[in-house]
Amino acid sequence: MAGSPALKFTVRRQPVVLVAPAGPTPRELTRLSDIDDQDALRFQLPIIHFFRQHDGRNDDPAPVLRDAIAAALVHYYPLAGRLRQLEGRKLAVDCTSEGVLFVEADADIRLDQFGAALQPPFACLDELLFDVPGSSGLLDTPIIHFQVPVYERISGENKLR
Repeated sequence: MAGSPALKFTVRRQPVVLVAPAGPTPRELTRLSDIDDQDALRFQLPIIHFFRQHDGRNDDPAPVLRDAIAAALVHYYPLAGRLRQLEGRKLAVDCTSEGVLFVEADADIRLDQFGAALQPPFACLDELLFDVPGSSGLLDTPIIHFQVPVYERISGENKLR
């Protein structure tokens, strides 16, 4: 079963929440540079990372990650805003402090069962990454989406929870 592109598993997602900055941030409209504002760069890029817990602890990393994201957004506050289109199709970040999307996910498969399937091209990407309804556009939606698969220790093995 390891490395098989035909892995069968179920992913269950918790309700989507917005994670806002942990403290006050400036409210401003920041225009993107001409380099950052190119039509060819107007897309979302899915990225997936896998991490194993090596310390033997069975802590739920989701609250830690949620708090760390909120703390980081105080300093990187434009990421908690929304892209807006101005005159002449110019883009700007409206620093609203609305927050980023955060989804916890549970899967009925151990991380080691993916085997070589964890290497690009990742055959199970669509099953693991969630497209939050209404968030696939670039304008007026959260700039960053986080989905956190939580790892459990079961019989000494990591399991995607």
